[in-house]
Amino acid sequence: MSQIYWSMRLSKVLLLIVALAGAAASAAHAGSGPDVAHFTLSNGLEVVVVPDHRAPVVTHMVWYKVGAADETPGKSGLAHFLEHLMFKGTEKNPGQTFSRQVAEGGGQENAFTASDYTGFFQRVPREHLKEVMAFEADRMTGLVLTDEVVRPELNVVLEEQNMRIANNPGARLGEQMDAALYLNHPYGRPVIGWRHEIEKLDRDDALAFYRRFYTPNNAIVVVTGDITADEVKADAEATYGKVAERAPSNPRQRPTEPVQQAPRTVTLADARVEEPSISRDYLVPSETTAKSGESEALDVLAHVLGSGEDCRLYRILVVDKGIALSAGAYYTGTALDYAKFGVYGAPKPGTTLRQVEAGIDAIIDDVVAHGITADELDRAKNRLIADAVYAEDNQATLARWYGAALATGQTVDMVRTWPDRIRAVTADAVQQAARTWLDRRKSVTGYLVKSLQPEESHS
Repeated sequence: MSQIYWSMRLSKVLLLIVALAGAAASAAHAGSGPDVAHFTLSNGLEVVVVPDHRAPVVTHMVWYKVGAADETPGKSGLAHFLEHLMFKGTEKNPGQTFSRQVAEGGGQENAFTASDYTGFFQRVPREHLKEVMAFEADRMTGLVLTDEVVRPELNVVLEEQNMRIANNPGARLGEQMDAALYLNHPYGRPVIGWRHEIEKLDRDDALAFYRRFYTPNNAIVVVTGDITADEVKADAEATYGKVAERAPSNPRQRPTEPVQQAPRTVTLADARVEEPSISRDYLVPSETTAKSGESEALDVLAHVLGSGEDCRLYRILVVDKGIALSAGAYYTGTALDYAKFGVYGAPKPGTTLRQVEAGIDAIIDDVVAHGITADELDRAKNRLIADAVYAEDNQATLARWYGAALATGQTVDMVRTWPDRIRAVTADAVQQAARTWLDRRKSVTGYLVKSLQPEESHS
């Protein structure tokens, strides 16, 4: 069993898929697709059921509406640290009892942490669903931690930070860019934490965070697979329904960003860099905070600029001008507060980063000035919807769609109606989104370059 963490940057592919969530339920208008059920238990636990009867298995996910952005200042990495410790057992199910039962039943499990949520999931034969629900309900409030298990796990987290971030030049640049992009909001700190703060975390920190946020009224259970809503409701009431609310679920009040008035640049040099690159992140609204139609226009804009070999960035910089090895764009819109719109490129040998950057800027300026074509608009909208429909074949993806949406302030209805909102996007709306949000004053540009001097090991 492995435990993983997702930073906003490293999970951009997942977040793009989550942004396509509504297509999973296009049946609301086409007459096919999953019949999604949504209900709330008496203790405040939300439950979402997405039937999929093609195989006798289920995917069960528990999402807690707490992530790295909810940590106490000075204790970064605490949400991710607790995610690891949740596998250390309870009085009723000590040690690795839960994990062993999942494995012996032929199932799989894992967990993840992001800025806005923490999740735990199992994929098991359908007859084991109630069993894993009982295990998760038990560790929702029954976790037992001792210094003997906490201290070694802290070393595991530190080694993870060492492997994933400290010795990865691209990941280090991403951390620095996030810290520069968010002037005041906690999205600027790494999900895994700053190393000097991780080193000071202890058992008391973990238990205080656990008691504050791990409560049924701050959680969402999503079940996809060979099951009915009635079956899930009965099992949920028999397991999760017995867990008493132990802390209020208050609205998350976070610092907001001031007006950003100056573009920022970050350069990271490392001898291990094999391919220099430029990337730029713009501060933009999320699906939750955007005005009507705004996030959908940003989705379409990202596809027109940078998704696939027929997008503008790739076609012009890689194919036509031959100055880049790669180029693209993305919009990570699934977030409670702010989101990022990114563009990137890697120069061909003999071409400079500045040349690629100038090419990216020229393409963006052209969209701002002249908009996009009808063909680009149709192609982007069709691809967005089609990709999401194809992704519907994956149970875990379905569960992630709904879990991430509800954990970041959206509703099931917002997920279900997403295809219609994409279909309604106009070329004018896309141009307006580019004009409004691709503003260099609200951006950070990162340069990843090769250093001539060997780097010391980061450990």
